[in-house]
Amino acid sequence: MSSIGTALLDSLRSVKRPTDFCVGGIREISMPTVDVDGLGRIAFPILPVQAERLVAIAEAAPYGRGEETVVDREVRRTWQIDSAKVRIGGRNWEKTLAGLVADVARGLGVGEQVAPDFYKLLVYDTGSFFVDHRDTEKVPGMFATLVLVLPSSQSGGELVIKHLGREVTLDPRPEEPSEIGFAAFYADCVHEVRPVKAGFRVTLIFNLRLAGTRRSLKAPDYHVEHGRIVKLLRGWASAEDEPDKLILPLEHAYTPAELSFSALKGADAGVASVLAEAAAEADCDLHLALVSIEESGSAEHTGYYGRGRWSSDEEEDDEFEVAEVFDRALILSEWRRPDGGKAEFDEFPFAEDELCPPGAFEDLAPDEQVFHEATGNEGASFERTYRRAGFVLWPIARRLAVLNQAGLRTTQPYLEGLTARWETSKAEIQSPLWREADELSGHMLRTWPRHVWRDEGNIDASRMLNLLVRLGNVARIDAFLAGLSAEGIYGAPDNEAIVRAAALLPASRATELLVRIFSRNAPAHLGACGDLLRRCVAAPMGTTGDLVRIGAALIDALPGAPTREEVDTRTRPTPMSPGFVVDLLTATSRIDAGLAARAIEHLLAWSKTYKPDEVLVPAARTFAKLAESVAWPAVARLRETSLDHLRRRIALPLEAPRNWARTNPLKCTCADCRGLGAFLVAPDQQQWRLKAIQDRRTHVEQSVRRAACDLDLTTERRGSPHTLVATKNQASFERRAKQRRQDLENVSALGG
Repeated sequence: MSSIGTALLDSLRSVKRPTDFCVGGIREISMPTVDVDGLGRIAFPILPVQAERLVAIAEAAPYGRGEETVVDREVRRTWQIDSAKVRIGGRNWEKTLAGLVADVARGLGVGEQVAPDFYKLLVYDTGSFFVDHRDTEKVPGMFATLVLVLPSSQSGGELVIKHLGREVTLDPRPEEPSEIGFAAFYADCVHEVRPVKAGFRVTLIFNLRLAGTRRSLKAPDYHVEHGRIVKLLRGWASAEDEPDKLILPLEHAYTPAELSFSALKGADAGVASVLAEAAAEADCDLHLALVSIEESGSAEHTGYYGRGRWSSDEEEDDEFEVAEVFDRALILSEWRRPDGGKAEFDEFPFAEDELCPPGAFEDLAPDEQVFHEATGNEGASFERTYRRAGFVLWPIARRLAVLNQAGLRTTQPYLEGLTARWETSKAEIQSPLWREADELSGHMLRTWPRHVWRDEGNIDASRMLNLLVRLGNVARIDAFLAGLSAEGIYGAPDNEAIVRAAALLPASRATELLVRIFSRNAPAHLGACGDLLRRCVAAPMGTTGDLVRIGAALIDALPGAPTREEVDTRTRPTPMSPGFVVDLLTATSRIDAGLAARAIEHLLAWSKTYKPDEVLVPAARTFAKLAESVAWPAVARLRETSLDHLRRRIALPLEAPRNWARTNPLKCTCADCRGLGAFLVAPDQQQWRLKAIQDRRTHVEQSVRRAACDLDLTTERRGSPHTLVATKNQASFERRAKQRRQDLENVSALGG
């Protein structure tokens, strides 16, 4: 485990409850009955006339000064009625109070059962207050005070609570008759009641103690741990050999629906309160996330286990044994922020050494697991998933490196946002926004996926290049073209961005990189390379470097050349197309006639690669529609070569068969195929029949289809076995006739 992770865990071990020293709010409840001796039952909301009568029967509230209890109206101006004179009841009051006390205890980080003891009723009339003071322990085991504010018309009288340099102001003033305000705080916290500005504030005071014990509690004081953690986290950003993020699994289990900082329990809530403050002070980001480890591999069956049956952690897990783990995925998901806001993250990978401690999952039972029985050639296998919630923490200085771990689906939109903000700000290069975009770009290029097939729908590269162009980031453009485009991470959608990017580079460097791009990618992406060369030529003069060298690089990489390098077996060459020939000859003719002559010489020398009917003739027809190409010698040679090819074929005789004799192209020498071959060359036979079992009939059918015989095949299904019927046709003649018509049309289109 990292040294920072070890030190962080050591600092958090003593944190067992939240640092919250107070809690308050307003709650709608089934209101209790409150009866006071000398007054009777109080009505809600409390009317001024009742409040005045409460003051009339109350006494001035004293306060403790050292060993004495004194009344000083300059320190405390409040009226009190002793609990012996007040009776609180109602059908649901005990249950309501118990629920409220339990919630307050959780808010104060107390996991034990808490008992409330009614202490007194207090009345604050206009001008009443109580200066800073601490409550004394009024009963054994008392650790906190609970204040219930009854509904009445009043303003002012806010409760201010202070602890370890923090100050919280609560104003739990209910406005509806069915509401009650509440505030609770540790007794050792300094607090005050500010003056009531108008009306009356009537409260019920309870002492809170731990049930069944005389032990007391004080407000949590983690300032030592806090200081240690802040110092530790501040040093993390510049520390070497430390992970970019840390993951601290929680003690309790939480479902995704329960996962939030406000719903954490016990020590988890305590650690969250300490970490949240320390992280904010030390410039670190803190999140909650669901931590999952998914495994699959081979297994051995040890008992009955239904195929495909998922088990929970309550079921027996010894029905199979894991033989070997083949795949293991470590994923963070369901992100939550301390303020309750939405975290803009999807699933996120993490590394084993980022767990604190690294073996946090070792003793856990799987949350889900499944056993697959062996089928066919596949052996038995298993899948299982472990899940825990955890804190995820990283320095803000490393935030972009962490963000980059989420992959292009997250980083590219983020980089687009940074780029747009920088453009809108009209700030200069090297401004803070630009530097942030530059840093993220560096992380993205460093981890760019290299072992993936590029296809026409993959736009990540062009999207990235366009962003770098918008940023004018020459260094990152150079790194992208050299490290990715020139190393096989390339496709046709990149071309427009590559041309724009190359224009920002020095001409010599643009030339060097484009030469490398063509040399590396032409074997697998010839069409895309032709399009790129045409775009380079169409760009403003000089913006893409030395076009003669660049064009020569593509010609040198053309398939069929004697010096052609072996194509990587992992690449998938694109089919040769007329469009590539058009792009190549258009670009080279515009660059230099000698370069174009080299190109056409190569194309015509390898007719099996650049097939006349499929590639050259269609390309020549395209040029016939381009007036500019009339002046290009290379295109003229393509046209004449295409016409020669067409005319030679047109000159061949074309006559329909005069009898039923057909060519025998069959290669098989079995008895059935020999019989069919003799039938094919017979001038007086139109039909041949083979009554045989299915295997023999199927073999003959396959032989006929492979050899493209001039035969129509049908099966007569009368009797057993069935009969294969072969009837001669004029398919070969019809194909030649169709070809003749096409050749004549092509000659006409080429002006021949």
